[in-house]
Amino acid sequence: MSTSKFVNFDENITMEELLQQAETAEKQDKAEGIYTGRITRKTDKGVYLDIHSKGEPFVSCDEINNFADLKEGDTLDVYVEPSENPEDDYPTVSVHKALVQKAWEDIVQNHEEGGLIKGLVKAKVKGGLIVDVGVEAFLPGSQVDIGPVKNLDDFLNQELEFKILKIDAERRNIVLSRREILEAERDKKRDALLADLQPKQIRRGIVKNITDFGAFVDLDGMDGLLHITDMSWGRVNHPSEVVKVGQEIEVMVLEVDRERKRISLGLKQKEGNPWDTVDVKYPKGSRVKGKVVNVMPYGAFVELEEGIEGLIHVSEMSWVKKVNRASDILNAGDEVEAVVLDVNKEDRKISLGLRQTQENPWELIKQEFPAGTHIKGKVRNMTGYGAFVQIKDDIDGMIHVSDMSWIRKINHPSEVLQKGQEVEAVIVEVDPVNQRISLSMRDLTDDPWRTIQEKYKVGDIVEGKVTKLASFGAFVELEGGIDGLIHISELSDDHVAKVKDVVQAGAVVKCRVKNIDTASKRIGLSMKDVDGESSAAPASGSASSADFGGLSSALDAAFEAAKEEKSE
Repeated sequence: MSTSKFVNFDENITMEELLQQAETAEKQDKAEGIYTGRITRKTDKGVYLDIHSKGEPFVSCDEINNFADLKEGDTLDVYVEPSENPEDDYPTVSVHKALVQKAWEDIVQNHEEGGLIKGLVKAKVKGGLIVDVGVEAFLPGSQVDIGPVKNLDDFLNQELEFKILKIDAERRNIVLSRREILEAERDKKRDALLADLQPKQIRRGIVKNITDFGAFVDLDGMDGLLHITDMSWGRVNHPSEVVKVGQEIEVMVLEVDRERKRISLGLKQKEGNPWDTVDVKYPKGSRVKGKVVNVMPYGAFVELEEGIEGLIHVSEMSWVKKVNRASDILNAGDEVEAVVLDVNKEDRKISLGLRQTQENPWELIKQEFPAGTHIKGKVRNMTGYGAFVQIKDDIDGMIHVSDMSWIRKINHPSEVLQKGQEVEAVIVEVDPVNQRISLSMRDLTDDPWRTIQEKYKVGDIVEGKVTKLASFGAFVELEGGIDGLIHISELSDDHVAKVKDVVQAGAVVKCRVKNIDTASKRIGLSMKDVDGESSAAPASGSASSADFGGLSSALDAAFEAAKEEKSE
């Protein structure tokens, strides 16, 4: 780096000294560097300088900041550039280059990499900004701020403090950073904030960023996380429903993790938990109004107030309809009235009923159709265990297969009924609680087994049709549709290996009544001694199981086997 050269203008200088200076000036004409010259003449366009060179160089007024204040005799520093033509009488000089050169000398002498320096942001260039720190320095875009900068023009003409990242004196290149200063300040503020923060404190902050799971709030030192679940006691689908970027909000400090440097914040915690008094505000049995906020297949959630929701289950939506999906009845946004069925304060659950706002039609049915009432209705549906018959509107009653006949074992309702068929039945029971109505077809007539002993007596000769053959005997239908059983041992006096060797299905046979069991609804028949005297029967006209010895046990086993076969 060239150093400044000064010429002495003392009036008392000797001739010898002047000659020496002139000789020095001859040498200086070819030396590059900063020189101090005396203004010998000033015009409107500039000044002429005496720097003891071959001629007096001219400096334009455009290059001199304080041109109006200068006068003849004043001194001015200029940078002498080497002349391309040694014969030129006027060297090329520059005030600006002299200032730049002195600025570089000042920076090199008084600043170092890692130090701080102030400067004015002058212009935007590709990749960053140009900053005037006495000389032009480069501020990369990534070093302007802590986060991404949307518009670099916002920093133009601002005087700021920077950190020197790199000084290259040879190339006259300086790289600056504002970001490192801001990060250091942020870290200092963050440490101070972490030391001061305590749970349950109320702090003000600005929403800095919003994500799907929450919002980051700048507490003027560091960011805290306001999770979506801590924004409201009510339902929040997305954080943007509650807060906006740039919004100033008041939050409660929930947790401070000083080791991991994390802060958890809450918005809803500033207010009281509405569930604390929910059992008082919404007692069981009370009527409430609310808005449907969410519909699931199994039910609809109704907002009663901010933070309080109740569930209407599909089973509580209609008295008579089978609701498979809640959306068949309710939609999001619907205003509804419901009845509180249950309040679980601990689990924060409220069960609501929609149908309870209307009169229970099952109670009305019970009053309108008491037990014993005869009804007519169409068969609307059948299952393996019974048939559903329409009684009124959408209310059905069920006829169980066991209530379809006194005398027949019905395995499936399709054996006696068809879908759409109109049938008569008797109301057996109406159960409003379980929403069931039991019907009976057989109760339309008297139970024939009650008078069976009046119609048949042990020893009587009867005639009937063989309806079914089994390995243990043959079933015979008697008058009135009652079945009796001829055990294989009662088919003949001779040994019978197979029932079909003696009788065939559809054949009409004569039998003797050998056993009547009204409790089990069984009649035992025999083809033995059919042509004998009826006086062989006991005089009482009935007989106990003991009267027939092993036959009673055989009949019991036979009827049980018959039941199993029919069941299969």
